[in-house]
Amino acid sequence: MNSAPDSLALGPPATADSSDGVNAAPNRRRTPLVPLLLALLAVLDLRVELQLLFDHVTLTSLTEAVRTHLLAVMVLLFTPSLLRRYR
Repeated sequence: MNSAPDSLALGPPATADSSDGVNAAPNRRRTPLVPLLLALLAVLDLRVELQLLFDHVTLTSLTEAVRTHLLAVMVLLFTPSLLRRYR
């Protein structure tokens, strides 16, 4: 028994129907383009550094890649979280 008034209720109203047919599209998941685009741009930014790391993996080259491309590294680290957020 919920005694909360309708103005305090969370979420959409229980009888939310669209009579004009504008929002009558089926509910399907869309591909989250923003996180995928950010990840692609981050990989393109790190392209040369990744090639150097694949040739010779050293602690110095790894720290230099992270230090000089911090935003791209953070985007790649948080891409799974962004994908979950945008779904």
